[in-house]
Amino acid sequence: MSRALRRTSLWVLLLVAAQTSAAQSVGAAQSTVPLTLVKAGRLLDPRTGNVLAPAAVLIEGDKIKQVGATAPTDAPAGARIIDLGTATLLPGLIDGHTHLLMDIVVPPEPEMQRRLNPLFAPAQLLAIVESPTKRAFIGAQSAREDLESGITTVRNLGHSGIDGDTELRDAINAGHIPGPRILASGRKLITRGSYLQNLNPALADAILEQEFLLIDGADRAREAVRRNVFQSVDVIKVTADENLTVAELRAVIEEAHRQHLKVAVHAGDTVSIQTAIDAGADSIEHGNDATAEQLRLMRTKGIFVDLTPTFYDDGYLKIAQPIIVISPAYLAVRANRAARNNERYDQLVQRVIKSGVKVATGSDMCWFSPGKTRGQASVAVFVNLHKAGMPALDVIRSVTVNAAEMLGWSDRIGTIEPGKFADLVAVGSDPIADITELERVRFVMKDGQVVRNDYAAP
Repeated sequence: MSRALRRTSLWVLLLVAAQTSAAQSVGAAQSTVPLTLVKAGRLLDPRTGNVLAPAAVLIEGDKIKQVGATAPTDAPAGARIIDLGTATLLPGLIDGHTHLLMDIVVPPEPEMQRRLNPLFAPAQLLAIVESPTKRAFIGAQSAREDLESGITTVRNLGHSGIDGDTELRDAINAGHIPGPRILASGRKLITRGSYLQNLNPALADAILEQEFLLIDGADRAREAVRRNVFQSVDVIKVTADENLTVAELRAVIEEAHRQHLKVAVHAGDTVSIQTAIDAGADSIEHGNDATAEQLRLMRTKGIFVDLTPTFYDDGYLKIAQPIIVISPAYLAVRANRAARNNERYDQLVQRVIKSGVKVATGSDMCWFSPGKTRGQASVAVFVNLHKAGMPALDVIRSVTVNAAEMLGWSDRIGTIEPGKFADLVAVGSDPIADITELERVRFVMKDGQVVRNDYAAP
């Protein structure tokens, strides 16, 4: 055999050996990917309302591999089996509007009477001037409590300092702390005076810049988006009020879309809602005074309404009465106000249902709720939407499949389907028959990892 032929043969042998070794390495790596089989009595598909019974979900690593019915002997060899008995499986819940780094304690009645924006502004100012490190710890606790209640994804829309929510997101993604996956917005874009008024003139701009980016003309609006992009945000949040022009908001949206970011617009009154519609917002947050015609326009343009029935049924008293003294006169005022607000919100929900607009739900949670964790308080807000007249299945859709679409993550979350993240929750009985089952989540899984399992043997 010639020297050249021997050399060629040697290279062929080395190449075959290398390919065989690589194939064996790939096979070994694949074999070490953990398999988990979750079995339950029922599985609800929120998109269709169909129920699979019994149900089994095969999970490979952090993704769902197969969904179907199975007998106890059908588990793949080596798979970990989690048997939830007669429980009902749902996709992980999605909070479309929250504030993990705020924990407002309701002030006493005399303090309420002395301030502009008295429920929110004093606590907001205190959060701004306190240590960012303290806020980070509050955010970490809130994130863990959300996850334990079955909220596996949140969209955090402001009130987090300059980088509080982006850093919290990254810490969770890195596995340093437990929490839901976060779409972070960084600082909220506002016109001057939207939240805090009458600040010390010598310090006002420095204070505001810790929490907000000011819109003052189209050029500054675009700059504000870019400054948030510098902090690696996932979404842009804007507060629309009577001072914000369509041209300014359109500039925000054009710049955000150029950066492949969606824009969520806080808008409660009809003027602000119309500004958001005309400018082309991706979602309108709250939308409390939306007219039938505005909802029709939102449906036509594909704009989501993200409902936040946080204080429905006088949620104020539920968080205030256990911790502060409230005079009989103010209690009477609150009772009358609650009745009017409930009636208005019931009417809004009926307009929303009739319009066919896309609906998601957010807790808007930033309040200290005595006796409840952050997650428990947030899920209770979802249930409020049913109290206001929305069918239970539609409420569930609004915090699963619809919310996933609003976030632009329909390919990742929102339903229990192959290829999506293994985010699962389980409740004891049928949540369509009793929507309050969402407040009694007994099993939580995120990314194929068990966060909570009350069904496990002690």
